Amino acid sequence: MIRKTITIVILASALGAFLYLKPFLFQKPTPPRLIDRLPSADFIGKANVLDLARETSGMMYYHKIPFRDFTSYEFLLGQGKMYGLNLQKQVYLFGNESGDWGCLIEVSDSSKINQGIERLRKFISIDDTTINEHQIFRYKQEKMYIHYGRNYLFFYKGSDYKTYFDQVTKAKYLGINKSWKTFLSKKQFKSEYLVIYSNWNRLKNMGIKTAMFAHDSDSLSFNLKSYFRKETPFYIKKKEIGEGYKNIENATKSIELHLEISELRKHPEDKLYIELSKIGKRFGFPFVDFLKAWNGDLSFMEGGMQTVQETYIETELDEDFNTAEVEKTREILVPGYSIYISSTLDAPVFINKLINKGILRHEENNYRFLFSPLLYATINKTSYQFYSGKKAPKKVESTRNQIIWTKEGTRYVFNIDSLTTYESYGSLQIPVKRIFRKNKLI
Repeated sequence: MIRKTITIVILASALGAFLYLKPFLFQKPTPPRLIDRLPSADFIGKANVLDLARETSGMMYYHKIPFRDFTSYEFLLGQGKMYGLNLQKQVYLFGNESGDWGCLIEVSDSSKINQGIERLRKFISIDDTTINEHQIFRYKQEKMYIHYGRNYLFFYKGSDYKTYFDQVTKAKYLGINKSWKTFLSKKQFKSEYLVIYSNWNRLKNMGIKTAMFAHDSDSLSFNLKSYFRKETPFYIKKKEIGEGYKNIENATKSIELHLEISELRKHPEDKLYIELSKIGKRFGFPFVDFLKAWNGDLSFMEGGMQTVQETYIETELDEDFNTAEVEKTREILVPGYSIYISSTLDAPVFINKLINKGILRHEENNYRFLFSPLLYATINKTSYQFYSGKKAPKKVESTRNQIIWTKEGTRYVFNIDSLTTYESYGSLQIPVKRIFRKNKLI
């Protein structure tokens, strides 16, 4: 009787345990979220496509871009709904130094996506294949791939599709990649419609722990804002005031820096210091000597033409037809070229290094930097100036830290907006006409 009672208790306990554990033993695994599928890359980002389209519409219409109607808010929203893509949610982007890139888009109705693919077949040659029971659509000529599931669409262009395909299709619920988790938790640029986060090894080698970029634009210019956070101090500060050339804003190329760098000199072990030294060695530039010689102010200006006197020898004939060499002068036009650098007592060592390496040449009473015109010089204990005109440009007090560079007629402007112990904010302005040159994307 006792044995029978024990058996009943055991069976009842086993049944109870089975009924309790049944939901856990037989439940289907929770499918991964879209953010769990996001692959790691050198650059990752997110975009609010519809808000971005609304923000850039003025720019597109101002420049009369032919395809502007296809980038409008209304058109993109309608196309998304027609082909089952939820463009009201963020689109996630990734790319690498090699040039390959891709994105993931949330799908609202996967049954509509094939309609979009069939429409694409009318314009490009698309075939399909299967990898691990997943259907893949390919445009081999351009190494483009499309794969979609119930709630996501994965697009990739590049030569390493299998690597990223595996990360997307083999993802686990709550298995979000570490770099994406870090990026999505950042507070910087929260209100921007396009934000890029960098995992680039070149930046990490400089000690940059976090690098982020965000888009902003108006009708005339595209503005790329940047944020950098260093794992150790920058050891650089912006000067409260410095000296720079007055008319530098009129130059086609210019650099104006006013920085306090005394702390950086004390830290040759700093990653940024080491990387800048390596770059200098690559081009034969003595960076370490420059850092010792420089007192933080640098003003460079190139642009326009200046009139200078040139001495030359001309052979003449006298009344008896005898030749004689006569020294004459004439006015010629040379490119406007000026450099001002505040200096320390170590500057002569740096200048001699430039001369020994052929970067700077001393020609009689003048100087020449590589391909620069012949330059006059004004040198004292606190500064060096080299300039192509008869007089050095006028200097004024300045707080700007800015680089202006003109290439193929396009003027790029980079500013250091703020610089603290560990963080830096900057901006790069690119004219819209450069991006849509001849109504084509470059």
